[in-house]
Amino acid sequence: QVQLVESGGGLVQTGGSLRLSCAASGRTLSSYSMGWFRQTPGKARERVSAISWDGGATYYADSVKGRFTISRDNAKNTVYLQMNSLKAEDTAVYYCAAGSSPTTSPLDYYYWGQGTQVTVSS
Repeated sequence: QVQLVESGGGLVQTGGSLRLSCAASGRTLSSYSMGWFRQTPGKARERVSAISWDGGATYYADSVKGRFTISRDNAKNTVYLQMNSLKAEDTAVYYCAAGSSPTTSPLDYYYWGQGTQVTVSS
């Protein structure tokens, strides 16, 4: 069993930056691909970014390419999402998730955090 806890969300102005962290306990994250998803009311959960178990491959939604960077530190059992040049449309609850492969489908992820709110004000 893996417990994931996100942190780092908050209120930021358009153009600002935030760094989300996802800390794991229970088991090492090094066996898992990790994803960051986001969700707004009435919409499906969207994969924002993902990273392979060793950090060798990263993936981004077109809407965040060039602005967001995913990384992981397996020694610290933590995954990060650096978000720069934030836009109002980035406002959402952000979730981290652990799975067997870095796919876009939430169904392929076994463990989820509770989410952290990111609000970008214009």
